[in-house]
Amino acid sequence: MSADRDTYRVGGSLAETSRATGFAIVTLTYVVAGLAAAALVAALRAGHPLLLTLYGDILATLVVFAASVAVANASVYDPYWSVAPPVIVIAWVVWRTGGDLADVTVRQVAVLLLVLAWSIRLTANWARSWPGLRHEDWRYVRLREQRPARVPWWLINLTGIQLMPTLVVFAGLLAVWPAVTVTGRSFGLLDVAAVAVTAGAVTVETVADRQLRRFAADPGNRGRIIDSGLWRYSRHPNYFGEVLLWWGLWLFGVAAAPGWWWTIVGPITMVLLFVFVSVPMMERRSEARRPGYAQHRQRVPALFPRPPRAG
Repeated sequence: MSADRDTYRVGGSLAETSRATGFAIVTLTYVVAGLAAAALVAALRAGHPLLLTLYGDILATLVVFAASVAVANASVYDPYWSVAPPVIVIAWVVWRTGGDLADVTVRQVAVLLLVLAWSIRLTANWARSWPGLRHEDWRYVRLREQRPARVPWWLINLTGIQLMPTLVVFAGLLAVWPAVTVTGRSFGLLDVAAVAVTAGAVTVETVADRQLRRFAADPGNRGRIIDSGLWRYSRHPNYFGEVLLWWGLWLFGVAAAPGWWWTIVGPITMVLLFVFVSVPMMERRSEARRPGYAQHRQRVPALFPRPPRAG
């Protein structure tokens, strides 16, 4: 057993600080991360904006990583998934329009509003449930406890918990680049489909999370399996909504510039992440905590909704 496994204490010396203090530290971290990214992009200047964005995104992630090490809590990174995308999209729109609102297109407005709606909802969902620096996501705790003794925790934190999701989200945002910077094609039927898919995705996530909160708030449901509402048709409808969102954003990109079809790597990567990483981790935990979950798996699909099987 490694030394850091023995001595690691979530939150470190700040573990007993208030929830408000924790939020203040996270907020300050993200402000510093954003300023560092902006300074790097301004210093480099030359180069394709996509590459400059990637460099800034990685630097911001490294700043958040450093803060997570300083406070001994990898969950400092958790809101990055939903905070970074709207900042990036706004930066791209400003770059394309030069900050002139008169040049903003319908497609740019649609993409930006939908990304903001998704971001605000998901970030608020995190903020509502985060107790403070004393709490670290159970998945990170499990990764730390089950990792090989020779692998340092900071390396898993940096690569698996922080850099990997940053790169996955950036891949998902590739299609947004043409959607907000290529303006030669007018808003059309494919854009309407993109709005429907993306707005539908945000709605699915919102409803699924609300149904889960209501279910979990009832003491009588302790240890039980939610199988009503959207959860009747998918074991993870909130994850389905998240995957669907990135397909909707990809449709915007193709509507603006069909030649950017290859950005489909973004939503495909999202599907792979949830199918092979996120869902299996949740499934193992649910099977260990909820009797009858194995039978539930036989009836209800994991991710993509369909009517449940009888039984």
